[in-house]
Amino acid sequence: MAKKIIRVLGIESSCDETSVSIVEKSNNKYKVLSNIVKSQTDIHKLYGGVVPELAARAHSDIIDKLIFLAFRKAKMKFDKIDAIASTAGPGLLGGLLVGVVAGKSLAHHLKKPFIAVNHLEGHAMSIKLENNLVYPYLLLLVSGGHTEFTLIERFNKYRRIGTTIDDALGEAFDKTARMLKLGYPGGPEIERYAKNGNQDRFKLPKPLIQEMNCHFSFSGLKSKIANIVAESKCNEKFKRDMSASFQKTINDIIRVKTTNAIEKCRELIKGEVKVVVAGGVAANKSIRHSLMAIEESEKCKFFFPSIKYCTDNGAMIALAGIERYEKNKINKLDFKPRPRWPLDKSAVFMKGKRAVEGSG
Repeated sequence: MAKKIIRVLGIESSCDETSVSIVEKSNNKYKVLSNIVKSQTDIHKLYGGVVPELAARAHSDIIDKLIFLAFRKAKMKFDKIDAIASTAGPGLLGGLLVGVVAGKSLAHHLKKPFIAVNHLEGHAMSIKLENNLVYPYLLLLVSGGHTEFTLIERFNKYRRIGTTIDDALGEAFDKTARMLKLGYPGGPEIERYAKNGNQDRFKLPKPLIQEMNCHFSFSGLKSKIANIVAESKCNEKFKRDMSASFQKTINDIIRVKTTNAIEKCRELIKGEVKVVVAGGVAANKSIRHSLMAIEESEKCKFFFPSIKYCTDNGAMIALAGIERYEKNKINKLDFKPRPRWPLDKSAVFMKGKRAVEGSG
């Protein structure tokens, strides 16, 4: 489709953020005209984690208002949009249904194309909202639901080279914070407590750290922390020291596994390895600094989206929608949401499998 200016509305509702955005592409550059995000933290913090039924209800209560607000912020009329893109998976089915139905309804009413976007593709593309990074690059996705290394060879061509065999990293942060009674979401609280803690007080396990692959495991780490908490007085000093020890352990694991992934990447592509770190956990400053420290030794370059584009947002969905619109990858209105939807369609489902040396 040869069109000089393209504007796409993006809807994100896969978990506990409702977001609507309008992104414009002109002269091969992206501009975010509006990006409205409504968090559900106040709803879920009472339970220490996301409650799917409450999340779906909260999405449905606000989605229409956010769509109108996104157009108002962009100073644009409805008919000036070229297509509507909705996150269609992976994620919580109830939330996905809200966003997909809203997107389909708007597309039908405006007689505009509907585009179903993979949430992981949105994260993979999020760096391009602010950086004209050229392919290929390595994606380290660290979020509440996903932790994986994927080689982004070009748009719509993805090769996963590592993943978690149990918990996602964001899930490990939230569960650890819950055990320490730090509140929800856990990531920011652990980072805050860790600043004043002794990171060497607790020696925590680093699962799969010796195996020369790019896979992660966090369940053993979580279990060890649960055992220590059960046998200790969970006072403020304990919380600070455990947060710091946990964060240091996570940094050690990520550095080693990222080094492995960079080596694997060098076998598959030529030239400098560029690593994009995206997803909600990528907002953690300690993790950012830890990874940046290996740039020189590994002869690679790290890229991080702005904090507002690390967490779930409609702008990254709109951007992926633009890319799909340009390549005429339009979906029919009978497209069904997919709670499971790997970015690499040939990737082996690893949850519960033992990751052995060289696998993946």
